[in-house]
Amino acid sequence: MTRTTTAVLTTLAMLAFAGNSLLCRLALKETSIDAASFTALRLLSGAMTLWLIVYLRGGMRLVAGSWPSAFALFAYAAAFSFAYVSLSAATGALLLFGAVQATMIGYGLWSGERMSRRQWMGLLLALLGLVGLLSPGLSAPPLSGSLLMLGAGIAWGVYSLRGRGGGDATAVTAGNFVRSVPMALALSLFALPVFSLDSKGVWYAIVSGALASGVGYAVWYRALPGLRPVSAATVQLSVPVIAALGGVMFLAEAPGVRLVLASLAILGGIALVIVNRRPVGAGR
Repeated sequence: MTRTTTAVLTTLAMLAFAGNSLLCRLALKETSIDAASFTALRLLSGAMTLWLIVYLRGGMRLVAGSWPSAFALFAYAAAFSFAYVSLSAATGALLLFGAVQATMIGYGLWSGERMSRRQWMGLLLALLGLVGLLSPGLSAPPLSGSLLMLGAGIAWGVYSLRGRGGGDATAVTAGNFVRSVPMALALSLFALPVFSLDSKGVWYAIVSGALASGVGYAVWYRALPGLRPVSAATVQLSVPVIAALGGVMFLAEAPGVRLVLASLAILGGIALVIVNRRPVGAGR
């Protein structure tokens, strides 16, 4: 695969990941669909799309993946949806990305990875940015939504860690999406008192699941072999930025000074940590 192909696929994947935030926020802000229904439709359409992709390329037709990973995927998707009831697209994407990276970094440290002084300074800077973002004040995001999104990020970090070295990533993800559907339907039954649908909300959820999630993950896994590990981690710094720009363009969300400063601290701090990072277990 050429560098140009890798760059195009990577760009499309980042746009898809940011699109999930925009589509979810747009659906829950502009339509009457409830968060549980959005989650169920997103996971169902994602499962169907990924299964079709695996089937058409002649891959394994048995359901891959595992139930623990499927639960982590479901926990991410559900917390993600409920968080966006109250969070802006930019704030949600920033919190999600920060929590995912914090989970991955924390696992590395627990596994014996060592960090340089620069990396520790980056981690401290990111934590200070998070504290500054969530500190009480008129411009602070809602605490409940923030905690839900942090939980979504932790769940996705766990899902990512469980998927390392799992063989055919697209087939495994397809299997996990399929397994997550009954969980999402159970959540919808539990949330039946607030059940609400409309045509636009349904379409936003289907596009989020089929394109931004299903096709997005398949494209990302296709691009990964052409990226160095550091590049793959660093390029994801663009997702909150893309989501913020999309929020301004499509949702009329004007990022405040607090969010801008927190974004610089969190994304800059994470960049200091992940660039030239040693592999897990280094130094043992």
